[in-house]
Amino acid sequence: MNTFYVTTPIYYANSLPHLGHLYTMIVADSIARAKKQRGIDTYFLTGTDEHGINIERAAEKNGRTPKEQADYVVSYFTRMTSEFGLDTEHGGYDIFMRTTEPFHYEGVSELWRRVAKAKTPHGNDALYKGHYEGWFCAPCAEYKTEDEYQKPKNEGDPPTCLIHDTPLDRVSEESYFFRLSDYEEALLSAYERPDFVRPEARRNEVISFVRGGLQDLSVSRLKTSVSWGVPVPDDPAHTMYVWFDALTNYITAIGFGNEERQKAVGFEKFWPALHLVGKDILRFHAVYWPAFLLAAGVELPRAIVAHGMWLDPNGRKMSKTLGNTIELDVLQKHFSIDAIRYFCLREMVFGQDGRFGYEGLIDRANSDLASGLGNLSSRTLTMIARYCDSRIPSPVIPEDKLLLAKRTGVDTDETTIAGFIEHARNQFLLHFENLAFSRALETAWSVVARVDKMITDAKPWDLAKDENQKPTLSAVLYRAAESLRWLTVLLHPVMPGATHAIWSQLGMEGSPAHINPAELKWGQLKDGAAIGEVQPVFPRIDKVKTMSEINAGEKPVHATEADTAGAPATQPAPPMTHATEADAVGVTSFIEIDDFAKVDLRVGQVLSAERVPKADKLLLMKVDIGEEQPRQILAGIAQYYEPEKLVGRKVVIVANLKPRKLRGYESQGMVVAASYGEEGRPVIATFTEDVPNGARLK
Repeated sequence: MNTFYVTTPIYYANSLPHLGHLYTMIVADSIARAKKQRGIDTYFLTGTDEHGINIERAAEKNGRTPKEQADYVVSYFTRMTSEFGLDTEHGGYDIFMRTTEPFHYEGVSELWRRVAKAKTPHGNDALYKGHYEGWFCAPCAEYKTEDEYQKPKNEGDPPTCLIHDTPLDRVSEESYFFRLSDYEEALLSAYERPDFVRPEARRNEVISFVRGGLQDLSVSRLKTSVSWGVPVPDDPAHTMYVWFDALTNYITAIGFGNEERQKAVGFEKFWPALHLVGKDILRFHAVYWPAFLLAAGVELPRAIVAHGMWLDPNGRKMSKTLGNTIELDVLQKHFSIDAIRYFCLREMVFGQDGRFGYEGLIDRANSDLASGLGNLSSRTLTMIARYCDSRIPSPVIPEDKLLLAKRTGVDTDETTIAGFIEHARNQFLLHFENLAFSRALETAWSVVARVDKMITDAKPWDLAKDENQKPTLSAVLYRAAESLRWLTVLLHPVMPGATHAIWSQLGMEGSPAHINPAELKWGQLKDGAAIGEVQPVFPRIDKVKTMSEINAGEKPVHATEADTAGAPATQPAPPMTHATEADAVGVTSFIEIDDFAKVDLRVGQVLSAERVPKADKLLLMKVDIGEEQPRQILAGIAQYYEPEKLVGRKVVIVANLKPRKLRGYESQGMVVAASYGEEGRPVIATFTEDVPNGARLK
């Protein structure tokens, strides 16, 4: 059966939606629309996780019941999905899942019973009752080991979570345990499928975690500790651990363990799913969830794909305290939905971190959309209205006019542009299928540029002055209009509103949502058909005016010492290209040639680059320096270089520098860079000529 199932995480209902939530939903929505466009029966899930101690505490603080607290937060999520065109009414998700639904209680209870009856690969009971004592982070909904929390400065104080910087809760009570330790080999076997956990860097991270040894997982709390949760079947004194409950939503929503959703959707029809998650919750989805499913005898997910995080234009994590967050109300007020969707998919290389700023969004919208696709649509359709009586012109240049057309520089062979666009279509679909959205859109914009150049070179406004050139004029405008038709179909999953508008202006019936891009054939735009009313699709944004309005509407929030981790705002520490704790200081002095000869400088090529979690300045790179294996190198340049733009670049590496560890990663060399300005901005040393990897600098 030709089906596809895609999910976002279900978002914890203790805080209001933000850019991270919006981004994952845009990605999932675009994937779902692309699948539906190709005739694949697709199901798209998003929703909220509504149980646990965090909800209880938030409810108590606000004078609500836990259910009322969840309803309050959900109202904001449903408003966001409606305003950004992501809800069912606008062709978006198929279900907004809530873990407080009765059918979910049925389904998760069935999964628990299956796990409780299961034997592990080592022949032990998969579930057993024991006693848990340790530290628990409520915001993470996770029990913390010693290397996952900050020890207190004062004796008697609780440790704090490294992620949330909040005190941990000491838990000491009876608990059910899932025997995760018995599933190491089974999980490692699952990871052998290279597309199971993506991207590769995240897959390697998960493999490393599992190989480091797994501990059994506490999967329940006494009801006296956490009452707001799903009761453990046959033992109502316990409630289920929130992650066991929450992760199961992906299967209960489509009918696992409950008749209601089985009739409405069908578990066997749609499972397994493609899970889209943030890298901060990868462990739960790529380790715990597959282990639960293995124990229950349920097929594993199709894939677990972790995306990066949005940073501000300076490469810092977004924080309300720092005043660098992107507010959804501001986005909704000042920018079109399609401009936001395009920016999100074009600006972030999927799987890596990306930078998001209002000015960057304006620049991208004006250059790519207003001056790019929007301008191409407007100029093409306006000229068809003006020179062709608002009807699609004929693509044919009669033989007796071919020589005249060639004299104007117009390519009389229509297959040239048709072949180019067909090749671009194939590349676009390949990139989109591989979730390389940025590359797919780059390919689409190569078509925009090519067609724009064709129009500029042909000068239709001059051709219109010569009656003998009318066939040439018609052929040029037909090719531009047909190119637009292909572009609207390709780009519809990314920008459904704008592409539908262009489609209608082309005089086309129906919607590009129902056209399979793989089946597009050149020349299917009917000549003689009337076009619609020409209107601008992407009006240009007044940057000065818009930024003034945005800044006027925001209250500045000043960073505190705790938020900046003690780093002064006026003089940031100079970035290092190697993982050192202090910058080099001092005056250059003379050395002997023998001293220089000790330094082994090699040519390297960056194979991959990504940001290091919880380290704003560090990039983790794989660099080919001509050895059997690439080197892993840490460089303190994340504030100045976007990781994706370093890939493929030739750099200079100090190859014989003693390895050292930082943030749990070993750096096996150093990238050479110049440093200038008061802030010590790094500029990576590179080459103007092609040099083989591993070549030595002398």
